[in-house]
Amino acid sequence: MGIDPGTTIMGYGIVLAKGKSLSLVAMGVLRLEKLDDHALKLHRIFERCIELIDGFHPDELAIEAPFFGKNVQSMLKLGRAQGVAIAAALSRNIPVVEYAPRKIKQAITGNGAASKEQVAAMLQQLLKISPMDIPAKLDATDGLAAAVCHFYQYNPALPDAKSFSGWKAFMKENPGRVK
Repeated sequence: MGIDPGTTIMGYGIVLAKGKSLSLVAMGVLRLEKLDDHALKLHRIFERCIELIDGFHPDELAIEAPFFGKNVQSMLKLGRAQGVAIAAALSRNIPVVEYAPRKIKQAITGNGAASKEQVAAMLQQLLKISPMDIPAKLDATDGLAAAVCHFYQYNPALPDAKSFSGWKAFMKENPGRVK
């Protein structure tokens, strides 16, 4: 299971790994923008993580680490959201692994500075996700990317998956899929 923590939108993705094969189980977002109370947001994050864990029984949680930003208050809030998601996993004895955003993007696209759209397009290719199933809020694919990144740490290549050396190679091979 992968989580892209946030206090406005939390993205999540769940994959099934069997040997060297990987498939999408679920992805989505928890929207929190209508809540004004930060403590209530954290409570909702915890509850949703527990629901996901109890519903899908993941073996591990991969979570995106907060990146250094200029706004200290935003960083503190994001760190709390990440901590609550980690606490939910630990409360169910699920091991947690943290990945830097650049590491996740590098694992998925070959480019640590890739955009959310690039990550989503590569996940669509890797997991054979229909364009109709890619959510409007790409926080979901960011959560999914954390899970796939974690899978790659233990399975460096998917069998039968087309390998690309980076975003430019992907665009060259898929001109109709990239805008």
